[in-house]
Amino acid sequence: MTERTPPAAALRPALILTVCLFFLWGMANNLNDILIAQFRKAFVLSDFETSFVQQVFYLGYFLFAVPAAMLTRARGYKPAIVAGLLLYAAGATLFYPAAQFGEYHYFLAALFVIACGLAFLETSANPLMTEIGDPAGAARRLNWAQAANPVGTLAGVAIGKYFILGKVAHDDAAIAAMPAAQQTAVYREAVLAVQGPYLVIGLVVLGFAIAALLIRFPQHSAREFEGSGGRFVDVLRRPRLLGAAAAQFFYVGAQVGLWSYTIRYVQAGTPGTTEASAADFLFASLLLFGVGRFAGSALMTRIAPARLLALFAAISFALTLVAWLAPGSAGLYALVAASFFMSIQFPTIFALGMEGLGPLARTGASLIIMAIIGGAVLTGLMGFMSDRFGIAAAMLVPAGCFMAVLLFALRARRPVGATA
Repeated sequence: MTERTPPAAALRPALILTVCLFFLWGMANNLNDILIAQFRKAFVLSDFETSFVQQVFYLGYFLFAVPAAMLTRARGYKPAIVAGLLLYAAGATLFYPAAQFGEYHYFLAALFVIACGLAFLETSANPLMTEIGDPAGAARRLNWAQAANPVGTLAGVAIGKYFILGKVAHDDAAIAAMPAAQQTAVYREAVLAVQGPYLVIGLVVLGFAIAALLIRFPQHSAREFEGSGGRFVDVLRRPRLLGAAAAQFFYVGAQVGLWSYTIRYVQAGTPGTTEASAADFLFASLLLFGVGRFAGSALMTRIAPARLLALFAAISFALTLVAWLAPGSAGLYALVAASFFMSIQFPTIFALGMEGLGPLARTGASLIIMAIIGGAVLTGLMGFMSDRFGIAAAMLVPAGCFMAVLLFALRARRPVGATA
């Protein structure tokens, strides 16, 4: 038996809070890009070692996407969202003791807890936005909701630039010239710089968890999904969904990798640039990403989502090739510009993969969220290539990823039944 669906007015607070979730996980994701630069300095790490930040982060998504879908299916959206917010808050507050101990692996553990919470939030919020309203407008509706995500990413970079990186504004050459005792003090200061911002974030997220407990969400009993093909194994028989999961694996790998190493790319092309100054280019990338999200959502009223995805993926591919072939100013501008065309790719892939799933929607969503593990695997590969061949050569990884997204988009132009 399905619980009576509350009227639209009663669900408005839930929809507002759900849009805020897109902001919150955007902030968390892009603070990682700042942490990579900060930890590289504080713990004297190689590019591959800094990729552990993204590896453990997206491992949390991978491991907890299915449990999140199971909880959503059994208990509804509200318990999953509250659980996700509590885990997010717990992981953020763990940064305080991690900084006191000053050990890299403690920070990685805290990031893993945050990611586990985000797995619950994304597995719940994305299908919620596709389920409410006309199915034909799901891609456009999800893109509009995801417009809050780049606002969060900008907030994350701003917090990182001014409250984390800005506290230790020494470049590598300046630190290397310091006496050993002064170097140790600088490294310690870099570690402690993350304490305050993450503690505040943890308290804010805890406030959202309390608000979610008081808000009414649409809920469905588990019985609705039993006998309706709601098992995880059933989603493996949907070619469109499997293609979307594969495309999402590559897209997230490209997005995370590009933003993780933007600061590194700037510093390699302009020696002596501090992390705080290089972060301006990351901020510009995210600003273009936000503009692209609004522009892409508007274009989707005239251009079919799959066609627009194909166009944006093709341009992203070309721009990352420029970043590989022309390191320096031209490559940097191409790298920044690519973010505009990355903007619609995640939500559009997600919505195209969810088409026609019916009762499989929440379980199918978990498969696409699991594909976010691409952020761990491919960012690690970029770090390895950067250490071996230079940061410009590492841009071949996202270029290949965008080609995979392009192939999915071209195939997704056919109706779901034609690809099944």
